[in-house]
Amino acid sequence: MNILERFKSEAKKNPQKIVLPEAIDPRMLTAAAISFDQGIAWPTLLGSPQEVKSEARRLDISVEGIEIIEPEKSANLDEYVAEYMRVRKVKERVARRLLRRTLYFAAMMVRKGDAAGMVSGVTSITAAVIRAAGLVIGLKEGISIPSSFFIMVLPDKDYGEDGTLVFADCAVNQNPSAEQLSEIAFTTAQSAERLLGWEPRLAMLSYSTKGSAAGPLPDKMVKATEIIRQISPHLAVDGELQADAALVSEVAARKVKGESPVAGRANVLIFPDLNAANIAYKLTQYLAGAKAYGPILQGLRRPVNDLSRSASVEDIIGVIAITVVQAQAKEV
Repeated sequence: MNILERFKSEAKKNPQKIVLPEAIDPRMLTAAAISFDQGIAWPTLLGSPQEVKSEARRLDISVEGIEIIEPEKSANLDEYVAEYMRVRKVKERVARRLLRRTLYFAAMMVRKGDAAGMVSGVTSITAAVIRAAGLVIGLKEGISIPSSFFIMVLPDKDYGEDGTLVFADCAVNQNPSAEQLSEIAFTTAQSAERLLGWEPRLAMLSYSTKGSAAGPLPDKMVKATEIIRQISPHLAVDGELQADAALVSEVAARKVKGESPVAGRANVLIFPDLNAANIAYKLTQYLAGAKAYGPILQGLRRPVNDLSRSASVEDIIGVIAITVVQAQAKEV
């Protein structure tokens, strides 16, 4: 059973209500209908019921039985506005203007427990999704920044866990400090353990392996590695490592002197910045034919997940299933 089928199977055991604020997008609407029909999730679509049903007819799909909510006409709007005013200390007109937007309304549904999770991003940029989730739902205690990861499934490869790797942070933090990278690494390790059932082995990536080159980027990864070892001494983490030294045992044997719990067998790759991470996941997706599920957001109080604007219907269904599994465990 591949990883997507595993998530679907787990989701079907206890489907959760997942709100989808981009209902008019054909891919999202199709994914919602399939998720509902297969018992993966109970989707709630946000938008005009007339427009949603019209688009469904055009696509020749059924939305019978799927909840459709128009935020401006929702019976919960006043309650949501009052909650946002209380949390953010803003005037009613500001709160009402925001809560009429589907992203903010969806996030408030999750905050109030009217939905178990939220999936968005096919028509919204990542920054907008995170802004809505951050303002409405907020960060978990002890977390200073949200971050993200992709689950990368490579066909006919044995890197990581039978061809599956986790890449972080591919969508959120542009140029994290060493301290922020250590938090991203720790949070990603928790996500890999809880969501995937792995024993995470983290490689802190750079263009240098164990001092083979000098510069501020390798230094940052070395410092981040030192910090995370202090935070979690039992976590398998090593750095700085080049990607080949992290993934290929033969290369690791040549480049890494001494013992390493990670070199040549990493399953979680922590990149030095957003440039490297985002480029790497897209190259892996398109050149290696990998499936890329995410970006899965982490650090928020409730499950909220983003999507690439190039996401396929299959990608969206996969992220909906992942969000259901997160909601089942009440972990992000």
